[in-house]
Amino acid sequence: MTEIAIIVLAAGKGTRMKSDLPKVLHRAAGRSLLGHALHAASALNPKEAVVVIGPGMEAVAAEARSVIPSARQAVQVDRLGTGHAVSMAREVLGGFAGTVLILYGDVPLISARSLTHLASLAGPGCMAVLGFEAANPHGYGRLLRNFAGNVIAIREELDASVEEKSITLCNSGIIAIDSDLLWALLPRIGNTNAKGEYYLTDLVELAATAGATCALATCPEFEVAGVNDRVQLAGIEATLQAAYRRMHMLNGATLVSPDTVFFSADTLIGRDVVIEPHVVFGPGVTVGDGVEILAFSHIEGATICEGARIGPYARLRPGAEIGAEAHIGNFVEVKKSIIGKGAKANHLTYIGDARVGAKTNIGAGTITCNYDGYEKHLTDIGENVFVGSNTALVAPVKIGNGASIAAGSVITRNVPADALAMTRPGLEIRDGWAARYREIKAAKKAAKNKT
Repeated sequence: MTEIAIIVLAAGKGTRMKSDLPKVLHRAAGRSLLGHALHAASALNPKEAVVVIGPGMEAVAAEARSVIPSARQAVQVDRLGTGHAVSMAREVLGGFAGTVLILYGDVPLISARSLTHLASLAGPGCMAVLGFEAANPHGYGRLLRNFAGNVIAIREELDASVEEKSITLCNSGIIAIDSDLLWALLPRIGNTNAKGEYYLTDLVELAATAGATCALATCPEFEVAGVNDRVQLAGIEATLQAAYRRMHMLNGATLVSPDTVFFSADTLIGRDVVIEPHVVFGPGVTVGDGVEILAFSHIEGATICEGARIGPYARLRPGAEIGAEAHIGNFVEVKKSIIGKGAKANHLTYIGDARVGAKTNIGAGTITCNYDGYEKHLTDIGENVFVGSNTALVAPVKIGNGASIAAGSVITRNVPADALAMTRPGLEIRDGWAARYREIKAAKKAAKNKT
């Protein structure tokens, strides 16, 4: 099979986003726009990957490397069009020989299937373009074909004739081209168009003039929807969420109110999982079979094992590992902690930087005091431990198996197995004090009202 290199154009600042963040780093379904495009392209196992960025956009290059570690960057200082942007990648690609796939960092819905098909049509000495039938073609470049069905030119809206504007087969901007053909034709692109830019789309007409074939691949219009402003970003989010909800339900999860549940692109959900309304999954979540997630829970970077019960109003932060059949209840927050099989923290609790053993019960109002103002410390709680309500466990501290902690205690030292730990102060009772106090306060209030 022909080797593949990908070039992702990501130099645009996206001024219509009205943001200091580069456009391609805005996120949909927990993943950057660039990340979505690169995940689709990575399915082709590219030998080389180059992201073309603008000056000062090193964060974009770093994001590309988070998806494809070998990805390199090329900088486009002057914004002279897509053809000019691609030329910036030539030196980085060096002596690569094969098919070059060129796509855009702000087109997040493109599928691996469409890219694979496109690349398969661009053999030695030829190219292929990805087109779509537009419901409203206004603003898009039109694909002009010969009688054999091959593309012979792409006409931008500003340069199209009245007849050409009636064409509904439009250009996505995504192409695949033999590397030798690309580098031979790229210097021939001119800038005599209405914008005075070097259009990558001119490659098609140049290829036809040189006798090279330009094949056509098509995809649904939604796959090549770009993002230029926050309204379009919200539309991309809605499209992704609808697809993910459908996928998870077809794979065996019950969504009680699908439109209120939000997934990330990498969310993994097992079978017979029940998800109640208003649950949000951030990036990096894996949910095992038979889990129940109750309403208004927020989960990110967490693993939930089979049969566990989460929520309502629970928050699982990165590093939370919830064991099989464990219960994390209402207003409980778990961060970077392992909760053992069958353990329970049913209400009003913070567990951070901790290990909780199997079948341990964490009472309401318990907190692990994991931070001393400078460093985080571990709370290690054994199996079958009972932690009474309103307990503070000051880390680093270890609670042995089977120990009991009395309600209201502040634990600052290790507790041996099967021991009782209690720091509750002595109880003092003063008979009649409350009645006398009320009388004094009532008299003062009455005197004040007379004046």
